[in-house]
Amino acid sequence: MKDKKLLSPKCLIDLIENKRFGVEYQPIICCKSQDIFAYESLARFYSADNTLIRPDLVYESLHTSPLSLFQVEYQQKQLQLSHAITGHDIFVNLDQDSYFASGVIDQSNPFLKLFKSHTKSNVVVELIENSEINDAIMSLAMIDNLAKSDIHTAIDDVCNPQSMISTSVIQLVNYIKFDKFVIKNKNNRNFMLLVKSIIDYAHSTNKKVILEGVETYEDLALANQLNCDFVQGFYYRDRFKNIS
Repeated sequence: MKDKKLLSPKCLIDLIENKRFGVEYQPIICCKSQDIFAYESLARFYSADNTLIRPDLVYESLHTSPLSLFQVEYQQKQLQLSHAITGHDIFVNLDQDSYFASGVIDQSNPFLKLFKSHTKSNVVVELIENSEINDAIMSLAMIDNLAKSDIHTAIDDVCNPQSMISTSVIQLVNYIKFDKFVIKNKNNRNFMLLVKSIIDYAHSTNKKVILEGVETYEDLALANQLNCDFVQGFYYRDRFKNIS
């Protein structure tokens, strides 16, 4: 297995020192009313020549330095919340490693204090689903800490082929977000039976379901057919576009 290509230390230092950060707000739409329910704040990073750098590449590179990871993630969350659209819930992605990198795991955790101080709307914290058992354990501790402050959580990337579902995690979150892989595999009968079962479980336990990757009217029709509560994707890019 080849090592993943990471950003150079020079590039990371420049990015951190000059705070070459941005944020894009992508609307989450109610299937029934087609109104905006919430926004997801997506991290954006730029090089010295203003070229967009993939966020996953930035975070993967920062994982070699936990304190730098914490610093960048925290500054990103400050930016995302400070420009959040008033009157709509705001979904923010948070890496479990970032959350615990400060060494504070109780109610004094810096991220938790930041979320609690946001008064413009409700904050929903998205956890990334993956195949590492340690991440699942960390997710459970993180969800428990957030729940004690009445902060809702969502599990992201469900049904992504590179992730696995932690049944313990999925029981505790308030929202289940399906990866765009669902749309790509809508004609796979056995796969869709699994998707429908998860949706039925979600609704029977008062959770809400969000389908990501909606780009066409046909994708929206699939979301309605599956009885999803909300959708997200480029289908709404021109109708609702908010970038800071």
